[in-house]
Amino acid sequence: MVLYEYPLNEGIRTMLRLEHLFDRLGQLLPRDAPVDHHFALVTVFEIIDVAGRADLKSDLQKELERHRQTLHGYRGNAQVAQATLDEVIGRIDAALAGLAGQSGKTGQALTANEWLMGVRSRISIPGGTCEFDLPAYYAWQQRPGAERRADLEGWVASLGPVAQALQVLLQLLRESGMPHKVATSGGAYQQSLGQGRSYQLLRVRIDPGLGLVPEMSGHRLMVSIRMMRPETDGRLKPATGDASFELTLCA
Repeated sequence: MVLYEYPLNEGIRTMLRLEHLFDRLGQLLPRDAPVDHHFALVTVFEIIDVAGRADLKSDLQKELERHRQTLHGYRGNAQVAQATLDEVIGRIDAALAGLAGQSGKTGQALTANEWLMGVRSRISIPGGTCEFDLPAYYAWQQRPGAERRADLEGWVASLGPVAQALQVLLQLLRESGMPHKVATSGGAYQQSLGQGRSYQLLRVRIDPGLGLVPEMSGHRLMVSIRMMRPETDGRLKPATGDASFELTLCA
């Protein structure tokens, strides 16, 4: 099954983008090739750009605290495994402590590094990091992979609290929804959302054998999904047949 996710507010949109970037960084860091570490550094700069929003840390703290208060309501409930509950609340507490210990905006420590900012100023220019433009960066790329990785890990460490908070929060959010089977009618599906609950994330799982791609949209009152079929040139064409898929709404 292929999983597609769609954020239902701007805060979750930012968090999903950051998760995507941290996942990419996690794949690039263990490698040894200079080109892999170049794109790891590109990814670090992208994380700084996305996470530089002044309210990101407060958004993470607010959402984690909301989940924490909800979970505390299950204390003493005989139908809830208390050891598991304690473990989840402990992870939330650790994430909140990490964020509280981070001063300033995410990536602020890196923006104070003159060498890194010199690379950052050139890295978005096509071919802007050639050896004749940035000889110091070129020399860094010639160092052993283990040394480059140690530098990268040191720089990435300052981003750790946000990465940890994102991982905890998005896991809690995804686990809050219950998947259920639905089907399109004429290639489209719509569902009204009740007033009593504020959903934040739409998840759709589709059998890849159907050859369909969902185009999703939504807001606090309704979600809409239109199934599309890729043509040979890559363009998407509306599918008119009915198809079943798995839908999850997460709050």
